[in-house]
Amino acid sequence: MYIYEAAALGAATLWALTGLLSAGPAQHLGAIAFNCTRMVMVTLMLCLWVLVAGGWNTIGGEHVAPLVLSGFIGIFAGDTALFLTLNRMGPRRTAMLFSLNAPLSAILGWLVLDETLTGMQSIGIVTIFAGVLLAIRFGKRKSQLHKWESIKGPVWIGVALGFAAALSQSVGSLIARPVMETGADPVAASSIRVGVAALCLVVLTRLPFSWVKPAGRFTVPIVGIIALSGLLGMGIGMTLILFALSGGEVGIIATLSATTPAVMLPMMWWRTGEFPALGAWAGALLVVAGSALLFAF
Repeated sequence: MYIYEAAALGAATLWALTGLLSAGPAQHLGAIAFNCTRMVMVTLMLCLWVLVAGGWNTIGGEHVAPLVLSGFIGIFAGDTALFLTLNRMGPRRTAMLFSLNAPLSAILGWLVLDETLTGMQSIGIVTIFAGVLLAIRFGKRKSQLHKWESIKGPVWIGVALGFAAALSQSVGSLIARPVMETGADPVAASSIRVGVAALCLVVLTRLPFSWVKPAGRFTVPIVGIIALSGLLGMGIGMTLILFALSGGEVGIIATLSATTPAVMLPMMWWRTGEFPALGAWAGALLVVAGSALLFAF
């Protein structure tokens, strides 16, 4: 019983964990070098999976162009903005900002695909935005001194980067949706999308600009953590959510998978020894409640 719901919660938990795992290496290497290394590793993992399990035969020639564009916007641009946000805003605020991809996807579906947006879903969208604003504005007490709760640079830049990450993810998913509706294998499609992002990042790191170069040295522990975060987040996490969607009720699964910001809070409490502020809890709960309204109606 509830195996599909447990899988969705497991995915959300792994995504929260990878957010914490990624914070150190992303700071050490810089967002571009970290994301490049992670994407190359994840591409190899996904391609190996598809090679063993099969799935390439579900990808037609007409699918390649939209998947390439989806990978460029959703993963190359989106994940790069995400890790830039992580370095500026810390894992908690980054998870909250990235949760905006759900309401943004609903809004884009309504604007671009002429999908219906009910009154309850509209309330859900407003609730999620309110939760994110609450968690950013009142999510930290003065007594919290851990570096993950500090903000580097102007707040508006970090918020803009987080919003860009969520919007890119939403646009990338919107572009890929027609391909997935044809029955294309999700892992094979993901390997193309992630591969495009990895290639773009490799090219970017070869440009003669200091900001695209590694800020620190590659070490065995750093590379190991990057590989682990990729395996947990994009390997096991995505597999769990695909399994959950294969047999669970879509609205419930989507809501449970959106609990990452709330799941992250006790992890941060354990890791930092600092109890998260009430604003952080309230904001995360509003995101979960808004997701329930968004996906269940």
